[in-house]
Amino acid sequence: MAISFELQEEIQALTENDDYPIPNDHDPNDKDIEPLLEGQSLLSACGSGSNVLSAAVEAVAEASDAITEPDVFDVYRSLLKHADAVSGPMMNKLLDSISSGLQTELDATIRDVERGDQQGYMSHKLALEMFGFLLLWFVSAAEKVKQPEDEDRQSMPAPKGRRGRGGKAGGKAASSRSASKRNEGWTWVDQIPATLGLISKVLRLQTQRIWTTTAEREAFITCMTRPAYHVTENEQYMKVEAIKVGVLKIICLAVKHHGHTLGAQVAIMQNLQFYEHLAEPMAECLSILANEFDHPQLGDELLREIAAKNFNGQDQKGPRVFARFLVRFAELAPRSILKQFSLLREQMDSESYPIRVALIEVIGHLIRELVTSGADEEQRQTQKQSISLYDELIVRLMDISSYVRSKVLQVLSKLCELKVKFPKQRLLITAAAVSALSDKVSTVRKGAASLLVQLLLTHPYVMHGGLLEQSVFETEFDAVKQELAKVEDRMGKAVERNGEDDADHNEEGEDEAKPSKKKRTKGNDEMDVDEDGEEGAAGEEDRQGGDTDEDDPSMVVDGENGEQSTPQKKARKNSKLAPRKSQLDIAALSSEQEALAALETDKLLQLRLKKKYYGEALNFIRQIEGAMETMCDLLGSTHKAEVIEAIEFFRVSHEYHFESAKIGIKKMLHLIWNKDNTTSTSEDGNELKGIRSRLLECYKSIYFDPVPDLSPKEQVNRIAKNMIELTYDATLAELTSLEEMMRIMMDENQVHQDIQSKLWQVYSECPQVGRWNMHHSPKVAKGTNKQLPKAQRRGAIAILGMLALAKRSVLTDRVETMLKIGLGRFGKADLTLARYTCVALQRLNGSAKKVKGSLLDKTLRLEMDNPIFCKLQAAIETPCRLKDWFGLAEQAINTIYALGEHPDVLCNEIIKNLTRRAFNQDRKPKTSTESQPSPVMDEVNTGDVTRSSDDISAPPESGDGQGQDVGDAFELSQLLFVVGHVAIKQIVFLELVEREWKRQKDEKQSSEYNIPAALCVEGLTQYVALVEKQTATKKGDNQPSKDGEELDQVAGNAEDEIGERIAVVRETELLYGEQSLLAIYGPMLVHICGSPHKFKNRTLRAAATLSFSKLLCVSSHFCDAHHRLLFKILETSRDANIRSNIVIALGDVAVSFSNIIDENSNELYKGLSDKDLVVKKNTLMVLTHLILNGMIKVKGQLGEMAKCLEDPEPRIADLAKLFFKELSTKENAIYNNLPDVISHLSTGAHAVDEDTFQSTLKYIFTFIEKEKQAENIVEKLCQRFHLCEEPRQWRDIAYCLSLLPFKSERSVKKLIDGLQFYRDKLHEPKVYERFQEILAKILEEYRAQGEEDHALEKRVVKKKAAAARKRSAAPTRKSMSQITRPFDVNFD
Repeated sequence: MAISFELQEEIQALTENDDYPIPNDHDPNDKDIEPLLEGQSLLSACGSGSNVLSAAVEAVAEASDAITEPDVFDVYRSLLKHADAVSGPMMNKLLDSISSGLQTELDATIRDVERGDQQGYMSHKLALEMFGFLLLWFVSAAEKVKQPEDEDRQSMPAPKGRRGRGGKAGGKAASSRSASKRNEGWTWVDQIPATLGLISKVLRLQTQRIWTTTAEREAFITCMTRPAYHVTENEQYMKVEAIKVGVLKIICLAVKHHGHTLGAQVAIMQNLQFYEHLAEPMAECLSILANEFDHPQLGDELLREIAAKNFNGQDQKGPRVFARFLVRFAELAPRSILKQFSLLREQMDSESYPIRVALIEVIGHLIRELVTSGADEEQRQTQKQSISLYDELIVRLMDISSYVRSKVLQVLSKLCELKVKFPKQRLLITAAAVSALSDKVSTVRKGAASLLVQLLLTHPYVMHGGLLEQSVFETEFDAVKQELAKVEDRMGKAVERNGEDDADHNEEGEDEAKPSKKKRTKGNDEMDVDEDGEEGAAGEEDRQGGDTDEDDPSMVVDGENGEQSTPQKKARKNSKLAPRKSQLDIAALSSEQEALAALETDKLLQLRLKKKYYGEALNFIRQIEGAMETMCDLLGSTHKAEVIEAIEFFRVSHEYHFESAKIGIKKMLHLIWNKDNTTSTSEDGNELKGIRSRLLECYKSIYFDPVPDLSPKEQVNRIAKNMIELTYDATLAELTSLEEMMRIMMDENQVHQDIQSKLWQVYSECPQVGRWNMHHSPKVAKGTNKQLPKAQRRGAIAILGMLALAKRSVLTDRVETMLKIGLGRFGKADLTLARYTCVALQRLNGSAKKVKGSLLDKTLRLEMDNPIFCKLQAAIETPCRLKDWFGLAEQAINTIYALGEHPDVLCNEIIKNLTRRAFNQDRKPKTSTESQPSPVMDEVNTGDVTRSSDDISAPPESGDGQGQDVGDAFELSQLLFVVGHVAIKQIVFLELVEREWKRQKDEKQSSEYNIPAALCVEGLTQYVALVEKQTATKKGDNQPSKDGEELDQVAGNAEDEIGERIAVVRETELLYGEQSLLAIYGPMLVHICGSPHKFKNRTLRAAATLSFSKLLCVSSHFCDAHHRLLFKILETSRDANIRSNIVIALGDVAVSFSNIIDENSNELYKGLSDKDLVVKKNTLMVLTHLILNGMIKVKGQLGEMAKCLEDPEPRIADLAKLFFKELSTKENAIYNNLPDVISHLSTGAHAVDEDTFQSTLKYIFTFIEKEKQAENIVEKLCQRFHLCEEPRQWRDIAYCLSLLPFKSERSVKKLIDGLQFYRDKLHEPKVYERFQEILAKILEEYRAQGEEDHALEKRVVKKKAAAARKRSAAPTRKSMSQITRPFDVNFD
């Protein structure tokens, strides 16, 4: 019986019906066919059903066209319909049967088509459709198949190879595949490539000859392609390369040979809408179709459809898929995109930013394609297109989306690598990138910095070795411009002369033609020689990179004589004698003039091009230079990525010799303190190193890494030279950061021993031996007797001291050298060198940081008879009248206290010697001394300077005892400076004594009163005993004084008692003790500081004020008695340096005695109004430190700090912003002081203008984030309206109210409740305008809340409906479980 089979109807029925109707349905759960499904042989199967199934399989194996028989076809359809009940191995065999049958039918059809047997190949039509239908059904059902677990995995016997009408179905391929899969489980993913390959073979048929109607043909092609589309829906399948290639091949064959364009277009658009993972595969499919199958029409249609599509800005998923598709398609087939880009360009204004981002990347691929693959004949057109696309990219830098702006910068960075440079566009791009550095989004700023780096690395101005030194290009530009002006002037005169010659030629006679000809020919020959010289010079100019020789007389003077003077004068003389001229002479003259004109024209063109070249280069250089300041700001960014890009920018610009890059290189040095030293990943997937690691790499590449073509010795010289030059003109902050960098490098063993040796060589170099000049080659400098530059020697010891922070062994073996050089004759001639040497000597003490709570002391202390202290004492006491002496003395005293066992003993002697020198009366009074004697000075000179055992002989007294008691002001300044610094260092030393005392106590407890006298703490041990004696004596004479009892007392007292004893020494002994040397100088300093009309020497007053400030830090009694004098000096002094020092000193005093300064903190705030920038900055820094650390309380003075927010000096404003940002972290600190700030800035003598008030309060209100705070502020400000009478205050209060968010109903309620306070103020226009802004803000907030509530209601409704559906479905699930449970039990 013939089967009734319509492919289109069957496919539709399979798609639409859940229960596909089969006339002879065979359920696999039927016992009759179960043995067959379990793999038993046909003979062991029983029942009529088994015979039917076995007959169907045998029939297909015998002849593939047996599938057209209804019973056979129904068996296969039954298995596929109930595929979820079929085991994996059975499905594997079923696929083999279908595949082998289809392959057999295909081979037979191909043979009949090749023979032209129409009746033959038409007979295969139905079988092909049925096999295709079964294959389609199989692919859709394959996912439902059970995996084999405990079931028997014996496979069906391979069908016998018999030849039927349709050909041989069971060939070697099918048999081998069956054998190989016999013992394996079902894995559909492994079968997919072979299945797709079989479909590809089917699609190579000439379907138009078999299926003559379009509908039938489309039905069959749809049946063949739908399995491929079904496979694409699984993301895991598409990750397998063989499957992806097979799918794309099927689509391409169907589109190219079978008219599947429309179907593929619909399918691809649906895939892009519903499956994110298909964006790139579909783009690859269109690329293959266009490039390999020469069928770009499908891609064009899809692009046109996408161009006409409207993407919603709120939709994120859909546009992203289409965006990825466009980017991938543009990467693989840019020409296809280019043809439709005029339509796609409309999407640049799409609401969805992912589409705009994708089109930016598409433009980048198009430019790359136009530049790299454009033919010569199309070069002009492609260049025009490229310029248009570049302009589009530059315009998109103004896009409202930061993602688009960032992508534009990334694309432009990649395009910089193209060989074609587009100079004009590069200048526009550079200007746009410099502007983008100020963008408010960090990713855009980072992209702009990266783009500038790429522009530098790929710049086209390579004439001067690729370097971009501005001065060189300016010099060359001026030279070319001058030469061009000369040539243009010469050409202009030649044209005028030729015009006059032509007029004269018409009047000349024939008889005088020959003489005229000879003269002119001679003149022309001379001009030829000159022009040759000029041409040769021009060629040499080109070879030398544009250097010109403008002063060469043969080029300028001779040329002018030959062309301008001689021919014209001769022509004018001969014009009267020669009425005519022969035609031959005119032709010769014309040809020579044309040759000369050609030479001049070539040179003119060359010079104009060169001028254009240098002009564009200078424009580019100036743009980069203009970006340096903004780049320096990026170094302080809180975003890691842009900081790293800024570091890279300065590294590259330094390599290209940009002058301003040195500023950035120095500024980035402070990043060494950045704590971020971890590697992370950026947003674009790139690895980001830590900021500190990147900084070290940058400095190493610039200064420390070896360069090629240098010998090892030269490498060492270069690195040492770079290290030393880093100290040149460095500030204290830069030296501190450099010190940390050197320490890290030394810790990591990155400073070779040879470099250290070279630094010592530079430091100890003597003129007699020969010098090593850092600026010249060692070979040239050898043997010269010129003095080594001071800066080099200073830099060498400074770097060595920095390296010693990590390893003190750098200095331990060179102490004698430092004493000989730095504290010897070189140090006497260069006090800065001596100061750096003292700093280096301090490193001998080690750099081990004190662990909080630890009593261990690992410092090194030396005997006081060590030569180091003799040199230090000599350096301080050596007569000197340079101000550099004060820095040297400070570091020398620091060194004494850092290394000495008894530093106070040596400092005691130094103070005595300086006192003798300052008040020595064996000399005449200096002109700089004060005219009036000081009672304090009389006391010092007439009495004993100290009460210790080492008495100083008093100077001889004069007759009246007073008149001659005067001294040198500078020497007195030196004395007072030393006194003050010794006092402050003595406090630090007392803390060490306290720690040593506690350490001895701990050792005493564990060693039965036996304290070992270690060398490192021997001096401190003796000093502990001395302190104990002093305190014991003070308590009473009847106290035991034996050494054992004293030691027991020291070791046995509690730690708090030890601290009290040290505090007693500090408070009463240092400045008030009878045996204290410092006690003598306290009254002297008070008198000098309090008598500015007597002591007018600026140096003396500065030194006295500084020392007086230090003494205030010693004793609270002294501070309480005299601190008002310091505030008075701060108020009255005209010297900015004195005021600056006092501000810093007050910060130190506040740390020591906070209560005393807190009572007078109003005086400290006055420094914020100082006219001097340094004083204001130091005041702000000190107040920031004291307030944030809780050392002084804020009592309404925060308004003065707020004024600094709008200071014209950026450093002051930045420090103030940092202060308020840190203060906001303190709970309610800004909120509590906000009313005082508003009052301070709005009314009274401290009020500021309204614009400043508004900008200041706008910044401060950003820290009011809590709703409760905002509510209270609304209430307080409304009440303040009632107390204000001036319109200015009304406007200020209304502005402050407009800054609040009004997010809560309570805030709005308080505003409404306060209407009675401000309703009579609303007539003021500005006040009314502010309240309108407040109302608009409230309405907007409530509108947003309404939308959120509406969305919430929708979600609630949806969730309720879903819950209702679940409740209605619950009984059904229960009944189904009850139905299936008995079967499960029986089956097991």
